[in-house]
Amino acid sequence: MEEVLLRLEELLFPSIAEVAVLSVDVQNEALRVAARCTADGAECPDCGSRSSKVHSSYLRFPADVASGGRQVVLCLRVRRFFCRDASCGRRTFVEQMPGLTRRHSRWTERLRSTLAAVGLALAGRAGARMARVFGVPVSRSTILRLLNTLPEPEAPAPRVVGVDEYATRKGRVYGTVLVDVETRRPVDLLPDREASSLAKWLAKRPGIEVVCRDRAPFFAEGATLGAPQATQVADRWHLWHNLGDAADRAVARHRQCLRVLVPNTVGDEDNEPMPSEEVPDSPWKSDRFANRIRARHATVHALLEAGHSRRSIGRQLHMTHRTVKSLADAVKPEDLFRGQWQYNRTSALDEYKPYLDDRWDEGCTNAWKLWEEIVPLGYQGSYGIVSSYIRKKRTSPRPVTAQPPAPRVVARWILSRPESLTETEHLRLKTVLANCPELNALTGHVRSFAQMLMKRQGERLPQWLDDVRQDDLPSLHTLAAGIDRDREAVIAGLTLPWSSGVVEGHVNRIKMLKRQMFGRAGFALLRKRVLLA
Repeated sequence: MEEVLLRLEELLFPSIAEVAVLSVDVQNEALRVAARCTADGAECPDCGSRSSKVHSSYLRFPADVASGGRQVVLCLRVRRFFCRDASCGRRTFVEQMPGLTRRHSRWTERLRSTLAAVGLALAGRAGARMARVFGVPVSRSTILRLLNTLPEPEAPAPRVVGVDEYATRKGRVYGTVLVDVETRRPVDLLPDREASSLAKWLAKRPGIEVVCRDRAPFFAEGATLGAPQATQVADRWHLWHNLGDAADRAVARHRQCLRVLVPNTVGDEDNEPMPSEEVPDSPWKSDRFANRIRARHATVHALLEAGHSRRSIGRQLHMTHRTVKSLADAVKPEDLFRGQWQYNRTSALDEYKPYLDDRWDEGCTNAWKLWEEIVPLGYQGSYGIVSSYIRKKRTSPRPVTAQPPAPRVVARWILSRPESLTETEHLRLKTVLANCPELNALTGHVRSFAQMLMKRQGERLPQWLDDVRQDDLPSLHTLAAGIDRDREAVIAGLTLPWSSGVVEGHVNRIKMLKRQMFGRAGFALLRKRVLLA
């Protein structure tokens, strides 16, 4: 029996010394383990003096990590000792088992660490659901309180740090995340994105040599004030993204030049569109109504020819006498299509429709305005008739005409590698560039910048800026002015291997962590989840 208990102690408490297992009671849903501490004494938590004089003992029932799908509850016999130091304010104290228990805790230390790991990964609601799978029923608030009690993480001092902003409330409240670019781990979170906060953080870490950032002015100012010895590196992805936006605007300014890609059908007999076959419109609004009338007409006349009376036909077909009479008197079903079922019925608007059509072609599509215009001309109908007629013109299908490509599509051709374009795209881009000198110059500047970025030729940037200023491309002039204000960081970004790509990944991770906590996360809890998970 003693060998079995020793084996249980090794299995249940492998890293905890001076614990003896007394018994194990296996129930349907729980596992109850009775144990006690075998140490000869304990230290007072206030004065630190060791005592072996026992005052009394009692049972504690902390929950432990589940085993075999069953909830584990420890039945610990703990002792209360007298404090031998007369000057100590504490007369008695209870022993604690290092690595197993703590004061006022209903969980063992290993269960606490397990729940903390679940909370760091899944936060409140999802963490509580996962804990129930482990056999530990806890609430989401308990998980969040456990995360709040974790010690504050210490921010290390990296050599290469990446800086970027994250949104606590998009468009209104932003913070700053700092990442060790070499280890790809976040090192700290700041509650705002002010230059003073970043400068204060950097000033406490004089060993920082490189600061990777985007071209936001508050990050540039904070890095300059807090780490003047560090080299600032502008992120290459943001540079290319800004160039892409400038290219979009430049192409949009020359959208008229893109019409060269639309085939000209005027005066060209070879490109004349084939005349479409005219389909005669039916004079009836609803084919379903017409088919139903035709079927009823044929049925009534068939029964009449069979010798049935009109009253008998009404009983068989569940029709009124007037309905049977109208069907029987009609020689053909088309005689029954009258009134609202006909398109060709007269309207008070008929003589004014040519005027409305002309005004529509001129670009006037406001039904109220058109009604006000035809009333002085003698129109006596209601506004609803005019509104219904204009509504039909809006919903009527328009002739399909060839359209030039969207400016964004042409900008994508310019920003893409030439070898990655299809043959058709390459020919269409070549046609556009031959027709527009400004877009041709834009393409040259974009591809020159791409060469600088891929081959890390940052020393060519001043010449590129001078070349851009010589062409009539206002959107590129705006980009060049912004780059010129941050020239040193941009040259470093186009030369050094460091980048802020890893920081962007952590920004996306912060978005996920923030949404997991459904608005209950303050900055302190979010910071712990980002740094400790």
